[in-house]
Amino acid sequence: MRWQFLLNRIGYTLLSLLVIVTATFFLMKAAPGDPFSEEQDLPKETMEALRSHYGLDDSMAVQYLKYVRSVATWDLGPSLKYKHITVNEFIAQGFPISATLGIEALLLAISAGVTLGTIAALYRSRWQDVTAMFFAVLGISVPSFIVASLLQYSLALKLHLFPVARWGTIWHTLLPAISLAALPTAFIARLTRTKMIETMRLDYIKVARMKGLSRRHIVFKHALRNALLPVVTYLGQLTANIIVGSFVVEKIFGIPGMGQVMITAVTNRDYTVIMGMTVFCSIILLVAILLVDIAYSFIDPRIRCSR
Repeated sequence: MRWQFLLNRIGYTLLSLLVIVTATFFLMKAAPGDPFSEEQDLPKETMEALRSHYGLDDSMAVQYLKYVRSVATWDLGPSLKYKHITVNEFIAQGFPISATLGIEALLLAISAGVTLGTIAALYRSRWQDVTAMFFAVLGISVPSFIVASLLQYSLALKLHLFPVARWGTIWHTLLPAISLAALPTAFIARLTRTKMIETMRLDYIKVARMKGLSRRHIVFKHALRNALLPVVTYLGQLTANIIVGSFVVEKIFGIPGMGQVMITAVTNRDYTVIMGMTVFCSIILLVAILLVDIAYSFIDPRIRCSR
């Protein structure tokens, strides 16, 4: 049953990836212009030679099949704007930086969110609950780029506690990581609080109390595991979004990650880079969701038995 569940999930993941690749390809082809449209000073023969070299004058079906084959072999093609640089090289340069920042923000979000949510549930309707949920609502309401700007202005420019921008030491990562972690921290805190309150009312928790088990033992050994199930489900999308979705925050802090590459590619109409980055981000999202599904099935075996 476990292997059947795993194979089914991998099959759905590959099918989803094919749909994303297809949609990305045809949406980019439907966009007006191309990377050479702004080169008005180039002779017509040179423009035709460039389009022929990059296969832009092939039929749509031929271009699509070539692109699917290139994705399958993980050859995302050359940049149409920069000579001698491929999309794979852009990803290799930017992804480790974005991943480092994203993982740091993810760890902050999980640890702070679960802690705040648990405290709020255990002290329901008291000042601890009100304070934790106040910060949760604040984190959900304020966009990450606003948080980034406020932190940059107050802690970096005014108090000089952190570097203003750029990428180098761990001190350069703290402000952008906190900015990225604000929203998921708030969401995880609310999820944990809701599920913890529900779990603490269940019969097996009441039985554990009647057995004389300590509150700490009940919370950490029994209640928290079930309370984290919706959080685990959310982690798939969160992991992908926080690792590859930090484009605006990276721009604010001048971080040379994937966000900088993507923004430059959109500005230059560099279609192969845009499509390659989109497909790569989609793969990260799909793999993260797949891993979370597998982890979820181990936490709650009923999941794999019902699919």
